[in-house]
Amino acid sequence: QAQLVESGGGLVQAGDSLRLSCAASGRTFSREVMAWFRQAPGKEREFVAAINWSGSTYYTDSVKGRFTISRDNAKSTAYLQMNSLKPEDTAVYYCAASRTSAFPYSGNYYLKNEYDLWGQGTQVTVSS
Repeated sequence: QAQLVESGGGLVQAGDSLRLSCAASGRTFSREVMAWFRQAPGKEREFVAAINWSGSTYYTDSVKGRFTISRDNAKSTAYLQMNSLKPEDTAVYYCAASRTSAFPYSGNYYLKNEYDLWGQGTQVTVSS
């Protein structure tokens, strides 16, 4: 059974860094789009970053220049390096995967319903 398991969340201060990991198993993730979403209390789950099979990356505007998504296909793991964290980055962060190797339009990466597999989430809390 395919699954995604996130780790690396925690409580940090503004300006600190964290690296989230998403360990995938149960299917061939090297040819799939991997993404990170986040959900703050009382808000909708929103797109953060995505990476397709060739390594092309996509980011929401609020994290550009601060967050970096990457993948290690040999380890079936995706990462989200988060630098210069802000209190508004506080949320539960979810890893997601799509059986598609690359979406035809960049807008597709931002859509929750393009992803068929989700992890359980990891909490990131940034104090001011």
